[in-house]
Amino acid sequence: AGGQHVNKTESAVRVTHLPSGIVVSIQETRSQLQNRQRAMNVLRARLYEAKLKQIQAERRSVRLAQIGTGDRNERIRTYNFPQNRVTDHRINMTIHGVEQVLA
Repeated sequence: AGGQHVNKTESAVRVTHLPSGIVVSIQETRSQLQNRQRAMNVLRARLYEAKLKQIQAERRSVRLAQIGTGDRNERIRTYNFPQNRVTDHRINMTIHGVEQVLA
């Protein structure tokens, strides 16, 4: 559809989701009902995408809190095979003889 008819019809639709503030504007077809239906579909897809991102962010933060960084202060024991020693970082004790500890 083109020409002057595009300028004369008032079939554009703007849908606003008040809780999230997402705004969708559609002016594709001559029919206002079809434009409204398309705007609702786009809005539904955007809301789904936003909810999915929120859930993924929550899962990511929980996962990172459980995993930790692996820094020295989080380690429980260090097994140093070349120097034949085991260090327990919780009680700050070093034992020589890795084979005896593992046996």
